[in-house]
Amino acid sequence: MEQPLKKYGKRISILGLWEEGKSFDYALAQGGFKDKSYIKVMNWEAEKASQTLAQTGRITVVVHDNATLHKSGLTRQQWQRWEEQGLYIFFLPPYCSEMNVIETEWHQLKVHEIAGQMFDNEYDLAMAVIDGMTARSQANGYAVERFIFNCT
Repeated sequence: MEQPLKKYGKRISILGLWEEGKSFDYALAQGGFKDKSYIKVMNWEAEKASQTLAQTGRITVVVHDNATLHKSGLTRQQWQRWEEQGLYIFFLPPYCSEMNVIETEWHQLKVHEIAGQMFDNEYDLAMAVIDGMTARSQANGYAVERFIFNCT
């Protein structure tokens, strides 16, 4: 009798905010992002937007696809506060992933930085993603910063 393939661990999800040629902020989560973890990352971005607004007078615009997470009730409750901090959310039209330029960066990360590798666990995969993000930022001349969730 054949044994079913054992599924090792959970996937690693990445949430990224990319300003072409300038910066790439991202966060990793085991499994997937939920409302609260997404809001933590966006609060981090809102703090940075607040500093940019105070220093330069410029607002920050984040372009999102229409994932449920981006428009949940809990998330919508944050929008006004984020706008007061200088962070505005713009949504792409539904079903227009080709307009989402960050998808090209995800593809490049997968194809050039982690393709062909096997990972024994989520930690090894996460470290490969972190190393890949660092390598891409160095090769393309932009800053990279990772949001680290508080484990307490």
